[in-house]
Amino acid sequence: MIGTTEAAQLLGISPRRLRYLLKEHRVHGAFKVGRNWVIPLVNGLPVISPRESGPPAKWKTPPAPKLNYIHVNSHLFGKKDSNGNYVPVITVKTRKSNFYSQSVVIPGPCKVVYDFDNPKYRAKCWIETYQEPTLLGEKLTFAQIEAILKESA
Repeated sequence: MIGTTEAAQLLGISPRRLRYLLKEHRVHGAFKVGRNWVIPLVNGLPVISPRESGPPAKWKTPPAPKLNYIHVNSHLFGKKDSNGNYVPVITVKTRKSNFYSQSVVIPGPCKVVYDFDNPKYRAKCWIETYQEPTLLGEKLTFAQIEAILKESA
């Protein structure tokens, strides 16, 4: 439940236009508490009923959230770099990047998936989360991991 200013920002319209829609009873589930409107959200947006005439509405829709994938590369188990340190085996694939790390914190809900027949990024078991994971310690890219493996071979 939010107010008119926040709802207008979500829809990409002015608060004045939203108050007009409220006056016409086109915002589903909206009600007044004193002088203020309280507007419920469905899938992150207020529900506006369409008009019977005129062009279709072009409400701003929120972008679909993208999954982040975390998996463990078992082929890197026990591999060491030239300094004798173990190579990071946890891969974190986010919206923006792909990093390797020794430790990862996953804020919020997540889901562990095992699918032998349909691997994700060649991983048969992985973790899915809509929250961006936090990498602890050193972050390495795929190119850096390859270079470390070539050095130690």
